[in-house]
Amino acid sequence: MDIIVGSVFLFIGLATCCVAAIRRRSGVRIFVWLGIWSAMYGAEHLSQSPAIVAVLPRWLQISAPYANTAMLYLGVVVGSLSFLELSLGKMRFLNQVGAFVGLAIAVVGMGFFVLTGSNDKLMLYNNLLEVCLLLVLMTVVAVPRLSRKYFVLPDRRVLATGMFVFTIEALYSNLSKNLGFGTSRILDHLGFAILLFSFGYVALQLVFTNERRLLSVEKELAIAREIQMSILPSGVPEIDHLSVSAAYLPMTEVAGDFYDFIPVDQKRMGILVADVSGHGVPAALIACMIKVAMQSVMACAHDPRAVLSGLNRVLFAQLRGQFISMAYLWLDVENRKALYSAAGHPPLLRWRQDKLERIESNGLLFGVRQECDDYPVCAMPLAPGDRFLLYTDGVTEPENAHGDSFGDIRLEQVVRDNHGRPPSELSDRLLSEICRWQPASSSQQDDITLIVIDAI
Repeated sequence: MDIIVGSVFLFIGLATCCVAAIRRRSGVRIFVWLGIWSAMYGAEHLSQSPAIVAVLPRWLQISAPYANTAMLYLGVVVGSLSFLELSLGKMRFLNQVGAFVGLAIAVVGMGFFVLTGSNDKLMLYNNLLEVCLLLVLMTVVAVPRLSRKYFVLPDRRVLATGMFVFTIEALYSNLSKNLGFGTSRILDHLGFAILLFSFGYVALQLVFTNERRLLSVEKELAIAREIQMSILPSGVPEIDHLSVSAAYLPMTEVAGDFYDFIPVDQKRMGILVADVSGHGVPAALIACMIKVAMQSVMACAHDPRAVLSGLNRVLFAQLRGQFISMAYLWLDVENRKALYSAAGHPPLLRWRQDKLERIESNGLLFGVRQECDDYPVCAMPLAPGDRFLLYTDGVTEPENAHGDSFGDIRLEQVVRDNHGRPPSELSDRLLSEICRWQPASSSQQDDITLIVIDAI
């Protein structure tokens, strides 16, 4: 019986651990502890079989009593850690205390076994701890109000039934032994099997529920990405004597970067680039608000100061502690002039007459003060051969394996080395250099927006 039961529980435990290791997803840690719990129970009974021990190598025969004693003591520790994965609030603390106390008893008990050869010096305390924890856990699981408060259980009735059967069987077996009645060991195995499988059933339900929720979130994020992409320009506007290229690479499904073109006619256009602090959905929602807020400043598209101060005023109440850096470039081909202003944004790069310049004309970030008109405007002549580069900090901040940022110096060097290439080729070359700079094993570290404009 020990050989059959031990083999079955050992196989189930190892198989459970293997499945958990293969999946490598959040929420499978509970199956690791369940697998260890089952494998320990099986190995414990196999080590008690003289037939199994007799065929083991000599060194394993010597270590078998030590392993058996360790598993006897550590069962309550692994059980507490298994319940810890389902617990909330004070029950988490209780299971943590139970695991710690059980480990302390196991260490001392193993010490007595090594010194005296007796493996039951502290077994009474170990059993007492196990019974107390089991009764408390069973009570909390059985009471609906407590169960909802202290456990994450899709179906508490299954686990409550398993714990009840195991507790009744354990009490019956212990009382029978104390009163001198013999009981079949098959009852012990059945009681533990019912507890283990009821626990496993609840764990599976929990994992499946979480995965369905995750799939739902992923679908919603995919829809959110489609919505966000729909508010971005579908292409670059055709403006006389301008060649424009835009690159937009979000770090996650949705991004905090935003850009927009405001073409007034065939000879005049505004270009806006923004970067919301943070990542993911909160930043993406604010980025979408910028698109709506742009409608309120369309009339003053020719005035960068008015555009930035107006957007800051409209968006301030919605930011709630977040910030936005923004840059706005106005290009007037007819009058051959360019106007630029920014709010805490990386500098505009201008290539003119074989010279690269950094144009910094910054005011306060959005979200610092609602009423702010202090956005200085830099006026520049516009002539054929001029090139402008607008970007977010996702271009300069990626780090290599040594923790060094790509940086402004490398960005400027790439621009210099490729000044003769068309805007789209420069964008591709710059993105490939950033990708090569990062370790191959790392993912993108920030949202990237890059706009290159050539006057032709």
